Amino acid sequence: MSTNERMTVDAAYEAVAPDDFPAMMEIDRYGHRSTAFDKIISATHDHFWDPLDPKYIDFNDKWDLDRDLLVPTDFNLELQSAVSDKLDEGQKIYLVNESVRWTMSSILHGEQGALALSASLCHILKDPGAQEYAANQTREEARHVTGFANYIKARWGKPTACGIVLRDLLVDIVATPLAWKKLVGMQMIVEGLAMGTFAKFYSETHDPLMKKLMQFVMTDEAFHHKFGKIWADRTVPQLPEAERDMIEDWALEVFMTLLRNSTGPEQKKVIYEKIGLDWRWVQSALLEAMTDRKLRATMMEGTSVFRVLIKTLLKAGIITKRTASQYAAYVDMEELHGEGDRMIGDDIAEEGIRSLLAINGAGGHAAIYAMRNSAAAE
Repeated sequence: MSTNERMTVDAAYEAVAPDDFPAMMEIDRYGHRSTAFDKIISATHDHFWDPLDPKYIDFNDKWDLDRDLLVPTDFNLELQSAVSDKLDEGQKIYLVNESVRWTMSSILHGEQGALALSASLCHILKDPGAQEYAANQTREEARHVTGFANYIKARWGKPTACGIVLRDLLVDIVATPLAWKKLVGMQMIVEGLAMGTFAKFYSETHDPLMKKLMQFVMTDEAFHHKFGKIWADRTVPQLPEAERDMIEDWALEVFMTLLRNSTGPEQKKVIYEKIGLDWRWVQSALLEAMTDRKLRATMMEGTSVFRVLIKTLLKAGIITKRTASQYAAYVDMEELHGEGDRMIGDDIAEEGIRSLLAINGAGGHAAIYAMRNSAAAE
């Protein structure tokens, strides 16, 4: 059994080695196409947008970074600690807006990772339908890279470097030959984080340009999440216990790593230096302020990025009684169990699709239908 064939319990996700192109030319392969992805593939045109066309989004909209906050001050973790007492109003605006730059840059790097990973799926997924979906997602991730690169250029000129924790995760899941790790790592974990992040920025930003960009990106990301959900529904319940446990343990490890490093004081030390703060002192201030009780209260909010991620893993069957208690330290697991499958960003994405339908002159609502029904696709 090859590394790519492990954990393949559904023919739609059969995979081969990245360099096994002859497998793609097997004559019988062309006639065995799963219908599982047809709805989300056919809906692609309904949520088309072009980041280079101002009829969709105009990156010439100006913003005064020295005077105007991109997001409210309570969006910034540092200003919920003793850091706030050290800064004047101008320094607070700088800290908030530069922190947004750091987050937007992380998103840009994440989108580049998603582009590379989606392209890599085209090399290993044998099913023509799964391969076509991966090719569609590659195209969509490419426009996200363009969109966020243009936004950062319009506001700051250039992005910041990728943080080491995110970089290591992206390198791992892009380079791995394991199809399951690509699908769980990107389609479930990274996309789960993305939907939570985009929804929070969409809801709270003061910048109309950022708001529109977030919504248009979410119209695509909602479908990327659906692709992962289809995999989970078809695969996880059928796995041998040892293999399912392997996925669950790896997902928990990634979650805890991301949670513990989400503030990234060392990675943002250049920002702090500009306002006379040492990153080590900022780190201690954050640790003092962000008690377990406060962290849990923050994560209880419906728009909490990590709450969205936990729900994504739970609904995919990647959290069971084995690990639920570790997540329960941060969220109400019974409450999540009682919620439906819809995610915090789905309503925002649907509203964005309606906007795109009006711009594109499309006559149908296949994308909205597909969002609501793809998990049950055959």
